[in-house]
Amino acid sequence: MILEYIVGFNCGIIGLPNVGKSTIFNALSSAEAEMANYPFCTIEPNRGIVPVPDERLFSIADVLKKENPIQTRIEFIDVAGLVRGASKGEGLGNKFLGHIRDVEAIVHVVRCFQASDVVHISGEVDPLGDVEIVRTELMLADLEILEKAHGKQINTARSGDTDAKARISVIEGCLEHLNGGQSLKTLELAQDAQNLLREYGLITYKPVLYCANIDEENSYQDRVKKLESYAGEENSACISIIGKLEEEISELPSEEKREFLQGMGIEKSGLDRLIHASHTLLDLITYYTAATQLQAWTLRRGTTALHAAGKIHTDFERGFIRADVYRYDDLMDAGSVHGVKESGRLRSEGKDYIIADGDIVHYHFNL
Repeated sequence: MILEYIVGFNCGIIGLPNVGKSTIFNALSSAEAEMANYPFCTIEPNRGIVPVPDERLFSIADVLKKENPIQTRIEFIDVAGLVRGASKGEGLGNKFLGHIRDVEAIVHVVRCFQASDVVHISGEVDPLGDVEIVRTELMLADLEILEKAHGKQINTARSGDTDAKARISVIEGCLEHLNGGQSLKTLELAQDAQNLLREYGLITYKPVLYCANIDEENSYQDRVKKLESYAGEENSACISIIGKLEEEISELPSEEKREFLQGMGIEKSGLDRLIHASHTLLDLITYYTAATQLQAWTLRRGTTALHAAGKIHTDFERGFIRADVYRYDDLMDAGSVHGVKESGRLRSEGKDYIIADGDIVHYHFNL
């Protein structure tokens, strides 16, 4: 049984209070999260699951004559605003930090808009100052986790556990890096060390996409440039979104939305740009299955055919025989599956084949 849709990955939306997190969340998910001009409006995280825009999917549907193709999904989680002292429990910080530990990537909304009717928590619009407040709290939270883990592993190592000794070395390196004022994502680590950090749910190791929330008054250019430079220095990504505009058009039908954006001179909506930036950030690819219903799937780059099959259904992985594979570009060029076969571009691959972006795959398996 194939699920109606698959949530490809999730992103936690964070930032200080009153930076427009819930506005952007509404624009992305049309979930109508509660908004107010005061801190901690969003106590429990709001969740929105939205389809990933995919022009290739609908082109494939046209060629294969498949109705109602199923897009892959992304989940956005709107976490309550963090404040200075969150790592010590200020503003219900411990609860909010716990929500961030569970996500795969972080969208950090940074206020770059000027609005006298929306108070700023520190009194003035200062994007880099805001980022540093949040960054410091996340680093302090990771330090606390690692210090506790360090003590536990030392006790375990005393019993002669060699794995514990290896973990201590990794933890001590991370503690030194954090105490030096650097996020963990800027630390070069071996694969086993990376797996350990994911096991602990360390926040500053997660990939970050900075989202500059701008206005339409062109008063934000210098602020955005500084934020882009900051993001580049820590190997993070950065995009700009007019949050209020995106929210206003989020309820429009697709055709009207497209016309509105074209009229504004905007090539892609904030949602489209945010999703594509997130894909790049997490090194994700999209591939397709069409044995019955046409469906898009999201995978981490480097996933084998065997593991990709298992993400659809465990039976596919358990009884895997082979995968018939052809490329999206080959289908568009040939105009039909028959044409792909005739041109010799349909391949039979084994379980170790690495699924590529744009692959169209038919799994053969034995129950």
